[in-house]
Formats: sequence, structure tokens, C-alpha cells
Amino acid sequence: MNKTLTISFSLKNTYRVNGILFSLKQIPLLKRCLPATLYQVKGLKVFANVLSILWEIISAFIGKFLYFCTMVCGIGILYSDLSKSRVFLHIPLFLTIIGSFMNTHLFNPTKDKYYAIILMRMDAREYTLVNYFYSICKSVIGFMPFTIVFGTDRGVPLWFCLLLPFCIAGMKLFVAAISLWDYERRGTGYNENKLSKYVWGCIALLLGAAYGLPALGFALPAFVSMPVFLACIPLGIVGIRKVYTFRDYRAVNQELLSGLTNQMDSTAKAQIAKQTTEKKISTDASITSDRKGFEYLNELFIKRHKKILWNSTKKISYICAFLVIAALIGIYFLPEEKSTINEIMMNWLPYFVFIMYAINRGTNFTQALFMNCDHSLLTYSFYKRPAFVLRLFQIRLREIIKINSVPALVIGGGLALILFATGGTDHPWNYVILIVSILCMSIFFSIHYLTIYYLLQPYNAGTELKSGTYRIIMSVTYLVCFCMMQLRMSIFVFGIMTIVFCVLYGVVACVLVYRFAPKTFRIRI
Repeated sequence: MNKTLTISFSLKNTYRVNGILFSLKQIPLLKRCLPATLYQVKGLKVFANVLSILWEIISAFIGKFLYFCTMVCGIGILYSDLSKSRVFLHIPLFLTIIGSFMNTHLFNPTKDKYYAIILMRMDAREYTLVNYFYSICKSVIGFMPFTIVFGTDRGVPLWFCLLLPFCIAGMKLFVAAISLWDYERRGTGYNENKLSKYVWGCIALLLGAAYGLPALGFALPAFVSMPVFLACIPLGIVGIRKVYTFRDYRAVNQELLSGLTNQMDSTAKAQIAKQTTEKKISTDASITSDRKGFEYLNELFIKRHKKILWNSTKKISYICAFLVIAALIGIYFLPEEKSTINEIMMNWLPYFVFIMYAINRGTNFTQALFMNCDHSLLTYSFYKRPAFVLRLFQIRLREIIKINSVPALVIGGGLALILFATGGTDHPWNYVILIVSILCMSIFFSIHYLTIYYLLQPYNAGTELKSGTYRIIMSVTYLVCFCMMQLRMSIFVFGIMTIVFCVLYGVVACVLVYRFAPKTFRIRI
């Protein structure tokens, strides 16, 4: 067992180190300084190994910290009329059930499993058990400090905070055991990356119970949620027995990893990705355009890729509209909460930066552009002339703004309605600024994603992300948006700042694209 754990960790560490070295080579400022024989430099390999080990340690905690800061305590602030301890126990109970199905560790097809079990032919049962129990222990250790800190701060007994990580692990073990029993009965394995519509339906109901019930003024009392959590410990012990005694892990993993048989073949991956997207591209020969030049090219692209570009936007807009209506209904039935909600509306506008970041479709748009258009046209020199690059950038920016503006207008208009329904504001301009600032957030992210795409073009011929700089910028973007959730500022001040920043960023983006994109907008090797 120890030998298997050592080999699996070394394997994971090796491709992680190689990934770090490759990413360093992609950073423009370092690219010229690093030698061509980068992977042979001992000092850099030691540095990359240190980063890899640090990430293994940090990753055990950072996800759990963000989970409690946002999903539990961050949203829990909205339910100020309920007991903090009840809300703290209520939300994680339903989210833990969801996580037990969506983050199993056991039924997740990953590269390290593919390398070890399929390519290296390691003992599937021993490898699976060692790594699964390692991930469970890592989960318990990662949750422990935050259940104690956040739990005790909200009045949950210390002894229960100490047991809560084991309860979460117990639920994961029990769900894993159920999945193995189901495999023995039906002969079909479970894949957490390919959930059925019934599982998604249950997840939606559980999310509604986690956040909708407290919004209606109800949270499970402690004498209900605590025994349910504690019952997961003996259920987890039952799960351990099943997970340990199950024998057919090779068959389970072969079925699970069947979609990764072309993992090492970039050409095959590109073909699979292309075939997947081609099914969503319209082949209607009657689609045409009466425009000229790049406008003609863009209009044909938008019309033929309507499903890829617009379907998710429509779904997000419907969900946002539903949430706005639900909030208005809640306000109608709970008039005593109007003052609290009004105060939130007046001072929590920065919080929506993260929401607009989360729903923005910039990545999908740029990936579709590269895979189905730029992948071919970048081989022509005229396509990279500065004037042509800027012209097409502006056309595409207009289209991505259209796509992202629909949910933004729904959210902005919905927030203005909620503000009005909860007592309104002394300054009518706040309604306009609220709607326009949400729209500007959406426009900013549209500009941001498209600009980074043109300046870095992160995809290779196999449509894989190969730019370390791109990953760094996306990570920094996420962190800045996350920090905005902690900021409190009036609608007028933050709204005006957002509008001005958006305009300035758009001007700077056009200048940067005109000057640098003709050299950087290319297919990566």
C-alpha cells in the first residue's frame, strides 16, 4: 500500500512538475530567459517540485475555505433573521449530499488514473483504494480547521465541529458504497462527470432546499440536522467495508476511463472535440448574409453557431428571471424583511461582480471562435494585419456583448424591481445606475475575455490551453472578483466607478489589440 501511494504520488507530481515548467516557458517575460533544455535544469525542477508539493498541501484547504466563505457563511449572511447555528448546519447538510454525488473521488476519471491503471497496468484495486482513502483523509483534514473556526463562531458546539468533517466523509463513503452495490446489480458504473438528468433534477431540488427554505424563513433545527449528520459516521463505516471488499475495480475503472483512451493523442482529442461541436452547428444551406467583408463572415458564424453561443445564455436568463420572481414573491409574503433587503440592495452592488464573472460566456465564445473559425483562418497572413485584426475584434466584441447583455439586463432590471419593492431609494438615479452598472460589468468581462484571447491566444492545434500567462490572468481575475464580494459600497459610488472603468478598459483594450495582436494572435505550438 505504501509503495502504491508513493508511486501514484510520484506519477501525479511528475506531470504536475512538467506542467509547471511548460507554463513558465509560456510566460513572455520568462520565455527569453529560460534555456531550451528547460526540463533538464535541476534547479528549476527542484523549484517546480516545491511548488507542486505546496499546491498539494494548499489544495487540501483552499477549496474548503472558499466553500465556507461563499457557499455557507457568505450566502448565510442573507438570512439574518434566522439563528446562525441553524443556518450553518442547514446549508452544509444539503450541500454535503450534493457533494457526495458530484465529488466522489472514487468515480472521477482523471489523468493520473489513466496513466497508472491503463498505461502502467498497476493493480487497479490497490491503486484505487490507496488514492481514494488518501483523498478522504485529505478532505477530513482540509475541513477540520474551518468547521471549527466558522462553526464555533456561529454557536455550534465544539465537539460537533470536530466530528463534522468525519460526518462529511462518512456520507461520501456511504454514497460510494451505494454506487458499487448498484454496479454489481446493473453492471453499469457511475461517472460523476456524466450525471443523468434525474441526478441533476435532485441536485436542483437540494439546492432549493439549501437556500430557498432559509429565504422563506425556515431552517432545519439543530435537533434534526445534527443527528442526520452524526448518522453519517456509522453509515460511513458500512461504506468503508463495501469499498474495501469490492473486487472488480479494474472493470469499473476501464469503463470510467474509456473516454480517456485518446488522452495522449492531441489529434484524436481535436477530432473528438470537433465532432462534438459540429453536431451543434447548423448545416442549413439557406443561411446566408447580405453583408460584406468581416461583417459577412461574422454574421454567418453567429447564425450557424447559434446553439453553441445562445443556448446557455437563454438558460441563464430564464434562471435569473425565475430567481427575481421568487425574490419578489418572498418580499410580498415577508414584508417585515423589506428594510433588510433594501439595505442589501443599496450597499451590496460589488457582490454582483463575482456573479457577473460566473455567468459570463466569454470563455465559451472565444473557444468556439478558435475551434470553428480562427483555427483555419490564422494560417492566412492577411488575417493578421493590424487594421483587419482590430476591425474583426470590434465586430466580435459587439456580438459577445449582445450575448452577455441578456442575462445582465434581466439581473439589473430584477435588482431595480427588488429595490423598488423593498421601499425604493431617495435618489431615482440609483435605479438607472444599478441597471447600467450591471450591464457594464457584463460588458467589461466580454471585453476582458476577448482581449486576453487576442493578446495571448492560448489554444494549440488540438484546442488545448497551452498558455501559462492566460491561466495566471484568469486566476487573478477570479481572485479580484472574489475579493469584491467582501466590499460594501453605495450604488451611486460603485456604479459610477464601474461605468467609468468599463469605458476606459474598452479604449485601452482596442489600443492593445491594434498594437500587439497582429504578433500574438497565432496558433500555439
